[in-house]
Amino acid sequence: QVQLVESGGGLVQTGGSLRLSCAASISIASIGTLKTMGWYRQAPGKQRELVATLTTDGSTNYADSVKGRFTISRDNAKNTVYLQMNSLKPEDTAVYYCNAVRITWKEYNYWGQGTQVTVSS
Repeated sequence: QVQLVESGGGLVQTGGSLRLSCAASISIASIGTLKTMGWYRQAPGKQRELVATLTTDGSTNYADSVKGRFTISRDNAKNTVYLQMNSLKPEDTAVYYCNAVRITWKEYNYWGQGTQVTVSS
């Protein structure tokens, strides 16, 4: 099992910055199966969408809408993933969810409870 605890959301003005953190609680025996961590978001009335992901080998994937503004990073020793969000826009307003993927003989997806990010115009 993996438990994800997010922090860092809040209210910020257009053009401002926020950093989200997500700490994964995972047993030592399972650490090696934790392959990808990342962030998704869901705005009111919209589907959840990918923001950014980062694999253990350092591969990243960003939504086109956040490229050049958001940076995902990971501290493998702490099983923590970060999302640095700069030049925030009102359209970035959403609940941001941390995601972790474990791969054993099949794939397991875990989600955090979400943290609200609100960008005022």
